[in-house]
Amino acid sequence: MKRIIPVFLLILSFLSNAQTVNEPKNNPEEWSKTYEPFRIAGNLYYVGTYDLASYLIVTNKGNILINTGLAGSFPIIKSNIKKLGFNDKDIKILTLTQAHFDHMGAMADMKKETGAKLYVDEKDAEELKSGGKSDYELGKYGVTFKPVTPDYLLKNNDKIKLGNTTLTLLHHPGHTKGSCSFLFVTKDKNQTYKVLIANLPSIIIDRKFSDVKSYQNIQNDYAETFKAMKNLDFDIWVASHASQFGLHTKRKEGDSYNPKLFADKEVYFQKLGKLETDYQEKIKADSSEK
Repeated sequence: MKRIIPVFLLILSFLSNAQTVNEPKNNPEEWSKTYEPFRIAGNLYYVGTYDLASYLIVTNKGNILINTGLAGSFPIIKSNIKKLGFNDKDIKILTLTQAHFDHMGAMADMKKETGAKLYVDEKDAEELKSGGKSDYELGKYGVTFKPVTPDYLLKNNDKIKLGNTTLTLLHHPGHTKGSCSFLFVTKDKNQTYKVLIANLPSIIIDRKFSDVKSYQNIQNDYAETFKAMKNLDFDIWVASHASQFGLHTKRKEGDSYNPKLFADKEVYFQKLGKLETDYQEKIKADSSEK
């Protein structure tokens, strides 16, 4: 019996994990590849993988972590925080830009590890609690992550305050029901920066907007998000994916601190304009289908 019980428990553990974490097998290599953590501007640091962006905001009352990448990114993010001279146990607040497995797959583990409070856009709360099963698109394919219960539900323009830093949540739905961006002010010895952490509204469905019965307002949400994001005021910007803001063309590992690398607002508006064109073309295509 002593030899059988551990095997039985191992099987139960595997089945339980399979029920709560089911990430696609063909994810891009860049999503799991390590990348050197670095200081972006002021108290904002990059601690994610090569492409899946995670951001550490260091305050005088503890730290804020935005996004946790894939489930397997947990040890990478912890290691990156340590390399910068910080402690993951000092994280007091967790939040995210969208409730998809590639941006918050390790959120449940990070919450358990740190005891931090989880702040989310209220429209993504259901997806977090269901582990992604209720997602209008990925849920159809059984893509899931460990369920996690938010501590605070936020609406557009609500504030997340910790010590000397205040984040403003911007409700930018479409990609998910509760996709969001963040604005905050940071400064170093020489300058103050208004930072935008943008969740760019890419479209992930092939079917018509009108066929998405579990998200009937999706087309209008995208329209409102494009309108809002075109009117944002900021000095520097980053995004949910490193590739979206051209991190690896702007910066090489080992480069010195230089916030101005991320001050290319024209690139932000170019990328947003391309996504809006994709959106408009999709509406035309949807209308032409019988």
